[in-house]
Amino acid sequence: MATFLRTWSYRFPQLYNSISFLASLSVGGEKRFHFLPLEGLSLPSECKILDLCCGGGQATEYLVQLSPSVTGLDASSVSLKRAVERVPTAQYVESLAEHMPFSQDTFELVHTSVALHEMDSTQLEQILREVYRVLAPGGQFVLLDLHRPTNPLFWPPLALFMLLFETKTAWQLINTDLSQILKSVGFREIQQKLHAGGSLQVIQSRK
Repeated sequence: MATFLRTWSYRFPQLYNSISFLASLSVGGEKRFHFLPLEGLSLPSECKILDLCCGGGQATEYLVQLSPSVTGLDASSVSLKRAVERVPTAQYVESLAEHMPFSQDTFELVHTSVALHEMDSTQLEQILREVYRVLAPGGQFVLLDLHRPTNPLFWPPLALFMLLFETKTAWQLINTDLSQILKSVGFREIQQKLHAGGSLQVIQSRK
């Protein structure tokens, strides 16, 4: 699965940004897209935020509006370089998400956006356990990612996007019950909301 366009999307950020912009239109634009996982949250102004798998800083740019203490983590040095240029006020760490170099109970909010579908099932569970570890008691984990559409009209564009840009892990994720895995890890107050005909899911949960 996937085509040369997947490689191009990593090499040429303009292509990736264009794809992201088009995807965001289905929920009302890029700003709302990035704020969807944050809707309804009550956060202290000085809370420590982790932008997990931050990529080039597309969501980090909005998280720094909520707190002066934002850390972006990604395994790609190229992506982190772009993130630094885009959002220089955040801190950045190069690391795998399943082995984060943070102490237990470090962050009050962990956020990740359209990244978990890149992970196989073993990685996914490891990452969620790491998120639980680095969250402070009462801290919140929020995510936005792909989901199996509930409206059949949204199947063709999602399937085309996944065929062109994604691998089998994305297909696995849309058949995965993330809420159930979060519950098994220990998260509580798990709330899922669907957008764009069910093709996007937002989950908010608490340690």
